Amino acid sequence: MVATDFAEARVGRSGSFGSRGTKTWSTPAPTPTAPSAQPMQRSATPQGQTAPGAAARAPGAQPGGFFNRGGFMGGLMGGLLGAGLFGLLMGSGFFSGLGSLSGILGLLLQVGLIFIVVRLVMGWLRNRNQPSYAGGARPDATGPDASRPQPLQRDGLNGTGAPQGAPMGAPLGGAAPRAGFGTAPRGRPLKLDGTDFDSFERLLGEVQTAYGRDDRAALAERLTPEMMGYIGEELDDLAKDGLENRLTDVKLLQGDLSEAWSEDGRDYATVAMRYQLKDVTLDKATGRVVQGDPERLEQAVEFWTFTRTPGAAWQLSAIQQG
Repeated sequence: MVATDFAEARVGRSGSFGSRGTKTWSTPAPTPTAPSAQPMQRSATPQGQTAPGAAARAPGAQPGGFFNRGGFMGGLMGGLLGAGLFGLLMGSGFFSGLGSLSGILGLLLQVGLIFIVVRLVMGWLRNRNQPSYAGGARPDATGPDASRPQPLQRDGLNGTGAPQGAPMGAPLGGAAPRAGFGTAPRGRPLKLDGTDFDSFERLLGEVQTAYGRDDRAALAERLTPEMMGYIGEELDDLAKDGLENRLTDVKLLQGDLSEAWSEDGRDYATVAMRYQLKDVTLDKATGRVVQGDPERLEQAVEFWTFTRTPGAAWQLSAIQQG
């Protein structure tokens, strides 16, 4: 039971939380490192302040049925069909005014009229639901996709002398990603450079180790106030149970930039990271290991979102489990 309670003891053990500006309640773009992320569970950003169209019907979704459609055409067809059914029950056919056309000829004429009306209405509905594309382009058109996430890379040579364009694997490195991908619906594209990627990797290790030491002063420098509140709750829960969570040997194994954008005077970057660390929960009084193996390296895959005002240092603003 103890192992189950503290299976996620590192930073972010309480799930997915934080803020990503107008993209808070949308799913980060998939990457090779992490194809999907858990939805945000806790955030100070109200769901009503998300990007426009976040609650719109999914592409390809159809309306709730022909008879559920309102407006003039829905009322017209509902009246026609309702009157026709009533006429059938009363023995006068769909159109009582055609009672003189008895027999098979009258029946065929009524069926033909109904068929023509239904075809006209269905054609009108089909044209109404046909999506329009700016410039005639379709979402499934072939060609390069500038919004597809790419491995984190940096300009020029990295610290180890790797050539420009080398993909990021272990520490973050390589050629700078193309501007234009990961654009927020209400933001503008943000171009990052090698120093930004170095900051993301450094913050991963510094936040985890500060958490393992319960160093709240160090955490406050590296987290947004909202994130500091959530992480402080986790540390309070550990202290209340007489436990401490030691996190050591943190190392980034793979990372991809999911999204990078600017909005309302702030920069945002969401990064998918797969990293390893030693994660052990101890009883403070006795030093007994409650959960984890001090000699075993564990791996985690998460989306970390960083934010800053232009010219300031990056801070962690959200964590979503992969």
